[in-house]
Amino acid sequence: MRRRILITGASAGIGAALARVYAETGWDLILTARREAVLSTLADQIRADHGIDVVVIPDDLADPEAPRRLVRAIAARGLTVDGLINNAGFSRTTGFLATDPARHAAMVQVMLSAPVALSRLLLPGMVERGFGRIINVASLAGQMPATGGDTLYGPIKSFLIKASQGLWLETRGTGVHVTALCPGYTLTEFHDVNGSREQVSSAYPAWMWQTADHVARVAHAACEADRPRVTPGLMNNVLAALGKLLPDGLALRMVAGHARRLKRI
Repeated sequence: MRRRILITGASAGIGAALARVYAETGWDLILTARREAVLSTLADQIRADHGIDVVVIPDDLADPEAPRRLVRAIAARGLTVDGLINNAGFSRTTGFLATDPARHAAMVQVMLSAPVALSRLLLPGMVERGFGRIINVASLAGQMPATGGDTLYGPIKSFLIKASQGLWLETRGTGVHVTALCPGYTLTEFHDVNGSREQVSSAYPAWMWQTADHVARVAHAACEADRPRVTPGLMNNVLAALGKLLPDGLALRMVAGHARRLKRI
């Protein structure tokens, strides 16, 4: 039986890498993001490489109506969604007070509200059919004390981790697997978009970075194994453990140093 997975933010980076990994394993795809031309190019490449069905539905998840509109568009095509990857996201590194409130609202909508809405819309069908896969792309930042200068990013990712764990508990025994993916620094265009490429590249050595393909393969394996959370990379797991064990004062001083290296505070 062919399965079909919806991937948000699929135009580049981890989203595109996850699309390729799921295509390799025989899943048909529904790809969504704002950039229709880029999505279409990716879809053509994946069809040529793997001979699977790829549907492109461009939309902007910053619009609160987008999740319902997206699900309606899928239903209108007579398609069933067996998997969901909530990957769409971005960050604002100019500081809380220096960032337009409308940009903060868009960030919360895309990275927090939309994943909740899409999960609520699609999960009942997965449970009813006795099969489903959900990956919520969170971040190592969601396991750390704070993200100075990018103040909302870490808390939003923390929410995704906790929400994923809650869904994992709720769906035990239903055939649905829910995993929070918590990558650290990953070689994508993410830091080019938020304007921090020069700072992050100079602040951290090459061995701290992982490829999007590696992160995607770790995520796929973890979700198939029904793990509620996965953090790719040994050093990232060490950092996540330190974030839990260190006293708050010391941990905040450490992340303050991190933010200063990135010239965010």
